[in-house]
Amino acid sequence: MEQAKKKTIITVVGKDTVGIIAKVCTYLADNNINVLDISQTIIDGFFNMMMIVDLSTSEMHFSQCSEALEKLGDEIGVSIKCQKEEIFDMMHRI
Repeated sequence: MEQAKKKTIITVVGKDTVGIIAKVCTYLADNNINVLDISQTIIDGFFNMMMIVDLSTSEMHFSQCSEALEKLGDEIGVSIKCQKEEIFDMMHRI
């Protein structure tokens, strides 16, 4: 039986530099976290990326993933935030 998806929204914002997507995606792949959707833009030198990922195949809990990605963001000079899909949906409901 297929495990229910645990969708998480990841946002990455900061000054554009080489390798941001590669470093974030490498971290996700190393932790068996599947990228379901990804969108990124660069406006006037500022990088903005939103990802929807599935944590159901990872051994990491949401809080562990969130803390590790925030630390990775600090290391590469961007802000990385994670939010559970159901919280994101509630915050953006009209």
